[in-house]
Amino acid sequence: MESNILAAIALTTLAGLATGIGSLISYFIPRPDVRYLSLSMGFAAGVMIFVAFTDLFCASKQIIGFTYANLAFLIGMLVIYLLDRIVPHMHMDGQVDSKSGRLCRVGIMTAVGIAIHNLPEGMAVALVSLADLRLGIPIAIAIAIHNIPEGIACSVPIYCGTQDRRRSFIISFAAGLTEPLGAIVALLLLYPFLSPTVLAASSAFVAGIMVFICFDELIPVANNYGDEHLTNLGIIGGFVVMMVGLSLLD
Repeated sequence: MESNILAAIALTTLAGLATGIGSLISYFIPRPDVRYLSLSMGFAAGVMIFVAFTDLFCASKQIIGFTYANLAFLIGMLVIYLLDRIVPHMHMDGQVDSKSGRLCRVGIMTAVGIAIHNLPEGMAVALVSLADLRLGIPIAIAIAIHNIPEGIACSVPIYCGTQDRRRSFIISFAAGLTEPLGAIVALLLLYPFLSPTVLAASSAFVAGIMVFICFDELIPVANNYGDEHLTNLGIIGGFVVMMVGLSLLD
């Protein structure tokens, strides 16, 4: 059991660090380009929507049923909507509500959504690894694969809004560190009480948060900085990447 605990923490840490690979994209962008921004943000939205519906929501529905999964999904959307209304103009460095300021906000909101999303993922990997390490390894690999484009989703808008490569990397990289945090919480605090029902409801809840961020922030801003055709190409690209990646690991 002790060796499985260490393995579970190691697996979730590696999956979370995969976000940093996507975060490094800001170091390879020669200069902010609105067309690249529109395409990449559409890609990020495609990734998040695909993961939310085909992975998180479907897994939740199989365990707690369609009605309760829908309810948890709706609660997730309402919670992030209320947070967005309470703090409608959150900008870095006190910037006014300009294009660059909104880009920073998009990046931060995406990082928050991904950070919340990573918590139950870390819990799931940890608990599955405790039960059967052979199942924990492929789950951790699948999560690492879709954490890479999630790092891109955070770093690109922050970099294009601030032109600060280091800041965009640190913020998006930090979002991935909640993965091992979720594992530690599950192992130290929640393991005796955690049930498949609670994890399933949490997955649908997080799916609602991710979908809201995509339609409220990522897609509108992507259209604003390019056009709907580039955004749609990015969304399709995000779908295809996740389809292929998750199919290979199915």
